[in-house]
Amino acid sequence: MTDPAAAYKQFRDDLLQHGLLISMGVDGLFGRSGTFERIVEGLNAAIGAAGDPDRPEVMRFPPGIGSLQLEKSGYLRNFPHLAGTVASFSGGDDDHRVLLDSLSKGGDWSGTQRPTGVALTPAACYGVYPVVASRGRVPAQGALVDVYTWCFRHEPSIDPARMQMFRQREHVRIGSAEQIESFRETWMERARSLVESLGLPLAIEVASDPFFGRAGRILASSQREKSLKFELLVPIVAAAPRTACVSFNDHRDLFGRAWAIEAFAGDTAHTACVGFGVERLTLALLRHHGFVPGDWPAGVRNVLGL
Repeated sequence: MTDPAAAYKQFRDDLLQHGLLISMGVDGLFGRSGTFERIVEGLNAAIGAAGDPDRPEVMRFPPGIGSLQLEKSGYLRNFPHLAGTVASFSGGDDDHRVLLDSLSKGGDWSGTQRPTGVALTPAACYGVYPVVASRGRVPAQGALVDVYTWCFRHEPSIDPARMQMFRQREHVRIGSAEQIESFRETWMERARSLVESLGLPLAIEVASDPFFGRAGRILASSQREKSLKFELLVPIVAAAPRTACVSFNDHRDLFGRAWAIEAFAGDTAHTACVGFGVERLTLALLRHHGFVPGDWPAGVRNVLGL
């Protein structure tokens, strides 16, 4: 059987050779070509077309959130190994001399950096909850948000589908438990139909998040038992495990409690999100249909407007 690591490397090298990805010298960090971006834009338009009939509120955020937001969300407790923060130089002349000396000797200059209070966004939906909470009680129809942003997770890899910086297109639902259940069922069908229209093989399975440590294993087991997370999986590298390209998450009242979001009935609001990994779907299309979009099946090109 082919070594998965060798298969990841070969696919990455093929993408670089065809100029679709651009090496930046760090595993999991890439530039994108115009061709790659046109596929991403086509996917975004197709995802938007699937969700626009619901008339969601549109929110777009930068790839950073406040460090306090990251703490309040619980992300640092559950995923400290994936989190990233922004540091910057804030010293005086003496500190600058230390920095210059370290640089001239090829040493570690990071000690001259200090936290800025900004964290890198780990998931697109994290910017939504404090905004909705600040508006007061959620109306009877709940809240529905279309959000898109760059995200960061520190998991360097030679697998091109496991990027450290990537984009997520999400729809976020906030309201009652019944509204959440209906939302997730609707989007599981929509996502299946969309990915099938792209000519990609798929499966939808119960999944869990990569919680950290011993306590995290208990959380992951509970998440699976309660079917709180499903993933739409596509085989991107044939010799490797299938890759999660869309996730469907029922948070119960986790973020409702964290941000004191009050549902219309006066209880704590429940939340859910569906997240599309647009880079992963783009890589799946390139893997299954070839590196030249002009040669793809006409039906796939029509869906993406290519």
